[in-house]
Amino acid sequence: MMEFSATVVWQRHDQAFIGGRYSRAHHWHFDGGAIVPASSSPLSVPLPYSDAEAVDPEEAFVAALSSCHMLFFLGFAAKRHWIVESYTDSAVGFMEKNVRGKMAMTRVLLRPAIVFAGEVPAQTDIDDLHRESHEECYIANSVSCEVAIEPQLQ
Repeated sequence: MMEFSATVVWQRHDQAFIGGRYSRAHHWHFDGGAIVPASSSPLSVPLPYSDAEAVDPEEAFVAALSSCHMLFFLGFAAKRHWIVESYTDSAVGFMEKNVRGKMAMTRVLLRPAIVFAGEVPAQTDIDDLHRESHEECYIANSVSCEVAIEPQLQ
């Protein structure tokens, strides 16, 4: 078993709390020392009570899925001696009501654009790398929403 932790810190700072007139801005602290400004999305809580420049949980969810998939993809490509020059994923998450009528991230679309150096694998090999990466991704194995992969052409 492995454990992963994050510390989430929010403070009121003399703001009115009752009535919802308080900032949702907070910070995520990670074990390596990184501190990430976070907030609710302005799509959920209007400005000025959200921080549009901060990372919101929905964006972090999409980024975690994308990052996990990419890390497995890079590892599997390296094992096959295919050199990945760059990997850019313009991932998108879709929030809507789920089957229970609750708002949920119901689908995430990963759209990786990959550039190889040297030998470029056949498309079927790239598809296999994506399939294997999705099957092994810890985050994808932890969520119930659909995760689709739509490779982008370079």
